[in-house]
Amino acid sequence: MFTEINKNKILIVDDEPNVRESLRMILSNYYDVQTAEDGELAVKIMRESDSLPVLVLLDLMMPGRDGLEILADIKQLYPQMAVIILTASTGVKSAVAAMKIGAVDYLNKPYDVDELLSLIEETLRKGASGRTAPSKTAIHQVHVENELDFIEGDFGRLVGKHPLMKELYEKITAIAARETTILITGESGTGKEVVANEIHKRSHRSNGPYVAINCAAIPETLIESELFGHEKGAFTHAIDRRVGHFENANGGTLLLDEIGELNLSVQVKMLRFLQEKEFYRVGYSKPTHVDVRVLAATNKSLEAAVRNGTFREDLFYRVNVVVINVPALRERREDIPDLLDYFVRKLAPFYGTRKITFTVEALECLCRYGWPGNVRELENITESLLALCNKETIDISDLPQRIRYKDSGLAEGQSSLSFEDAEKAFETDLILKALQSSNFVQTKAAELLGISRRILKYKMDKLGIALPKGSIE
Repeated sequence: MFTEINKNKILIVDDEPNVRESLRMILSNYYDVQTAEDGELAVKIMRESDSLPVLVLLDLMMPGRDGLEILADIKQLYPQMAVIILTASTGVKSAVAAMKIGAVDYLNKPYDVDELLSLIEETLRKGASGRTAPSKTAIHQVHVENELDFIEGDFGRLVGKHPLMKELYEKITAIAARETTILITGESGTGKEVVANEIHKRSHRSNGPYVAINCAAIPETLIESELFGHEKGAFTHAIDRRVGHFENANGGTLLLDEIGELNLSVQVKMLRFLQEKEFYRVGYSKPTHVDVRVLAATNKSLEAAVRNGTFREDLFYRVNVVVINVPALRERREDIPDLLDYFVRKLAPFYGTRKITFTVEALECLCRYGWPGNVRELENITESLLALCNKETIDISDLPQRIRYKDSGLAEGQSSLSFEDAEKAFETDLILKALQSSNFVQTKAAELLGISRRILKYKMDKLGIALPKGSIE
């Protein structure tokens, strides 16, 4: 009998009650959610339901029949069903096996809520078998086609042996197990969110949700509702009750990236939560209590914000208990070869390349460059080289113009470059600085440059400027 697919229904299959409930709370704001405690029940639900889910979130390790067996059953019964594997295992082989059976993607626990929502949205947009490009998750965690024997280091995506990085690793190890509020500082692109994720994974909250939000990317009028939630009818367009990020992170960790962008009224509520562990939903008179560890990150000076009155002094002292600074890439240039190797091994399988190498001249040029976009910029350039250069050895001539131009050591008026090349280098640097200042939100970058978003996109395409994964286009 034909069973209709409900395009808004998602089925969660996990043997851990807290994981099921956490996912249900997060996803029920956007989808019609069903849950099952094991695979057999999940298949039974699908067989007996009037409508099928459009997507299944399936745990890999469960008592009885494991996720791979249940995945095989689901794909046999419903070949077009989209299935995303969720698991605490980091093994590459299990990911490869799941993808071969028919899973569309694979996400490790503890999951990043924003990444999970983005992955679900992308999966539903493309359909069960319509992947046109590897997702962020696939690129970062699963080497499907080549099954490279590649294991991330003890600190995951944090790569480097410089003394500044060793000091960073020591701080993460020392503070992760404690409940102290941590302020993570550093320039844009240095890896502050990666540090926060590593702290979460090493804490006793590692089995709980990890929620990371960028305060600068949420409109000021919506930030309070996004963080604390709201009741139905609390304001215009509040047609349903909404659970905020604090409740989504219950039992886990919440990262407030760019905390300095919060307005003063929200800062008051934030201070109350840090002191009392409770908050008020918008439009609700009773306090809500949750168990959440707060991490904060900023690329600006909060001390300066306190002095100019845009950040509360009492909140500053609450979040400034322990400070972890993530060094800029130019402060640890010795790590650039290791980072290049890491990015090449991670990304190469998805561009049909097992390995590329750099000439001594190219490597020296990369090590001399100032890296205003830090590690994020280095990753983008590595991916661009893999995508555009159809050869195994990268020479200095293959590097982006802005890097070669900066490396020349000549003043602009003395440059041997043509006027056209110099103009391109100038435009590239200007656009990159605007993108970095706006956290890679194109609309904001266009405003900073005084041009339309359409013109900015045209120039980026023309100059070969790519956005980091996860950026707002």
